[in-house]
Amino acid sequence: MSAYSEQKILHVHHWNDSLFSLRVARPPSLRFESGHFVMIGLVVEGKPLMRAYSIASAVYDDHLEFLSIKVPDGPLTSRLQHVRVGETLLVGRKPVGTLVIDDLKPGRHLYLFGSGTGLAPYMSIIQDPAVYERFEKVVLVHSVRRVNELAYADFIRNELPASELIGEEVRRQLVYYPTVTREAFATRGRITELISSGKMFEDLGVPRFNAQDDRAMLCGSPSMLEELSRMLDGHGLRVSPQQGHAGDYVIERAFVEK
Repeated sequence: MSAYSEQKILHVHHWNDSLFSLRVARPPSLRFESGHFVMIGLVVEGKPLMRAYSIASAVYDDHLEFLSIKVPDGPLTSRLQHVRVGETLLVGRKPVGTLVIDDLKPGRHLYLFGSGTGLAPYMSIIQDPAVYERFEKVVLVHSVRRVNELAYADFIRNELPASELIGEEVRRQLVYYPTVTREAFATRGRITELISSGKMFEDLGVPRFNAQDDRAMLCGSPSMLEELSRMLDGHGLRVSPQQGHAGDYVIERAFVEK
C-alpha cells in the first residue's frame, strides 16, 4: 500500500499575501488525535514532495484542513499556494505528533501557546469535547506579526461558541488571547514578553504558572519554544520526556519546511 492517498482539494482560502489554508476530503480510514500532524504534498517531477502539516480540523469532521505560509522559493509551499479546488493533494496515512492531551498530567488549566502557523494544531484541540472534560479552563494564546495573520479569529470568537456540539463548553471554558507584535492591536508583544512582564496574567485575571494546576502545549518557532520552555521550567513545570510519558507541558518540533 502506498504511504499516501490522493485527495481532492475542496476549498482554498487566502488569509493574506503570506498565509492560506486548504481543505481536502478526509480519507475514510484516516484516524487521528487532536494535535496530530500528517505528511501532505504534491507530485513534483514525477515524485511525491511531502512535508509535515498539523491538522487544523476537528477529529469528527469529514474533511482535513491545513494552514500554511507562502514562501516564493519554498520547495513545497511555492507550489502549494497556487493549488485550486478540484486538484489533487497527497495525504499521508499515518498521523503522528506530541501535542496530545494524553501526554499531559492531570491539571486545571491548559495553555495553548502558538506563534504564526503554530495555531493549526490548536484549532483541532479547541474543537475536541475531550479537552473540555479534562480541563476547567483552556487558554489559547496566539502571536503573529500583523493583524491580518490572525487566522480563524472570527471562527474562534463567533462560530465556535455557537457550535451545537461544544458551544456551551467553549463559552464557559475557552479563553482566546491573540497578540500582535508589529502593528497596533488590543494586545501587543511576543508571548514570552507578555509572560515575563506579567501582562498576560493581569489581562486574563489568573495567577502566574504553577505546576499543580497548569499544563501547556507549545508550537511555534524554535526560538519561542526554547525561551518559553525555560520560563515554564522556571515555574516548576516539566516537559514530557517522550511520547507516551506524561509531563506538565508538551512541545511539537515537527515543522513545515518554509
